[in-house]
Amino acid sequence: MIKLFLSITYYVGVVLSVFGLMSIYYSYSYYFMTKVLFVEWEIMDFASVSIIMTLIFDWMSLMFMGLVLLISSMVMFYSTFYMEGDKFFVRFILLVYLFVLSMVFLILSPNLISILLGWDGLGLVSYCLVIYYQNNKSANAGMITILSNRIGDVAILLGIAWLLNYGSWNFYYFQFIFNPNENLMLMGMVILAAMTKSAQMPFSAWLPAAMAAPTPVSALVHSSTLVTAGVYLLIRFNYMMGCNSFLFYIGVLTMFMSGLGANLENDLKKIIALSTLSQLGLMMMTLSLGFYEFSFFHLMTHAMFKSLLFLCAGVYIHSMGDTQDIRFMGCLNISCPVTSFYFMSASLALCGFPFLSGFYSSDMILELFFMGGSNFFMLLVVFGATMFTLMYSVRLMYFIFFNNMGSRGLLNLAEHVGMISPMSLLLMLSLFAGGWMSVNMFPVYLINLPMFLKIMVLVGLMFFSWLIFFMMENKLPVLGSSYKILFNYMGSMWFLPFLSSIMFMPLLKLGSFILKYADQGWMEYAGGQGAINKMGSSALSLDILSISNLKFYLFLIFILISLVFLLP
Repeated sequence: MIKLFLSITYYVGVVLSVFGLMSIYYSYSYYFMTKVLFVEWEIMDFASVSIIMTLIFDWMSLMFMGLVLLISSMVMFYSTFYMEGDKFFVRFILLVYLFVLSMVFLILSPNLISILLGWDGLGLVSYCLVIYYQNNKSANAGMITILSNRIGDVAILLGIAWLLNYGSWNFYYFQFIFNPNENLMLMGMVILAAMTKSAQMPFSAWLPAAMAAPTPVSALVHSSTLVTAGVYLLIRFNYMMGCNSFLFYIGVLTMFMSGLGANLENDLKKIIALSTLSQLGLMMMTLSLGFYEFSFFHLMTHAMFKSLLFLCAGVYIHSMGDTQDIRFMGCLNISCPVTSFYFMSASLALCGFPFLSGFYSSDMILELFFMGGSNFFMLLVVFGATMFTLMYSVRLMYFIFFNNMGSRGLLNLAEHVGMISPMSLLLMLSLFAGGWMSVNMFPVYLINLPMFLKIMVLVGLMFFSWLIFFMMENKLPVLGSSYKILFNYMGSMWFLPFLSSIMFMPLLKLGSFILKYADQGWMEYAGGQGAINKMGSSALSLDILSISNLKFYLFLIFILISLVFLLP
């Protein structure tokens, strides 16, 4: 059985990594040649109707596709040992492969219909992966995931219908021509679809719930594929969108809400998922300001260190006997030294530590925002949401490394060389890829911040350092009941999971009512099986004529002749 595992995962992993490296190489070439390649494949031509599949190869699509394939190959190698012994291992690998294929469809499509193939594929396959462990928790998480994503699917379908006004579904061609004010309907649908797929408020509840999936899936879904699809779609529509105040407020609010919730969460995977949500809010905020290239830059660097964080979390969960609660972890730097070094490096990259990958993108975005003309309140909210990233990262490392668990911290159940090897490549990307891209692929601006902002950052760091110490000393339980209610509200994502369930329940009850009283009620009686029964009984009464004797037929003829003579 082990040979089967190795053959499937390593074969698929090697194929994905080779194509990923080729894609990155051509992306680098296309960037310097300023080259864009369109490939049109005529699938069918019938009665002057041509069905054409269009693909776009430019530096942005090739770079993103290469990174997705590279991270997917590392997840394949990692899954060989993480999912070893699983009964449905082959099904799991095929689902992950379908997931990657759907993402590639979405990345390479300048056509809204072919985008829908990848968009819907991501939603359906992610549902299959979330319910992979078949229990009540996974079923509920899968339901809220797919129902939230279906809102975005409907928005894409409405956008396709609206594009009939322009005679083509290839949005890449005409977005340079039309005035953005003429496309408010289309942009509204695209922004709604991106908000649902990238889990922006008020559609944020499904992202932490999707943590019910296996950890390798979480590493893939929440780093470079599913949740980034909405951001990538808006990057493609950036010429039509321009600067968008609505998206700015949504992104900042999502950043603040998720960063606050991560500081009060105790589930390891949910903390990392909420940090993903915070970074998605940062990307949306960057897009709304018109800096789409820097949003793409942060999309790339975030995929590198976030996938590494999830893979390290999988090692920790296995090492502690399938425990995800950080309060029951501790001294993992002793039992898993290599993974702990990788986890700390990825966490520092997430915080924007100087000269790691996350520093080059997030620092440039924040400095460009501070140089803009935003009001002081929004500046404080963005600054606070950024500081929350530092807080939950330090809190996470405190519980994982410095929480004293006694002899249990000496256990090591999962640190395997087959899992460490793919994580090592992701570590190299998290350390060096951001600097390389900053020098070679993205422009560098001269940034000159006023002294007031520099002092505010210093004072903010001192205040949040004190707040981190306050939380580490576990002084929160001594607060009053009103404060506990407030912390319960802030730690529950502002009741969004509850509200998301409440919104869908009337629709599900309505469906049950229609099924009971319409589909299985009067419709069944008037149509379908009821109509067949009625027609059958009528046919039986007509069959009496065919089984009657000669006397009956003679009597009928006599009656008819009598009626003819009697009628005037």
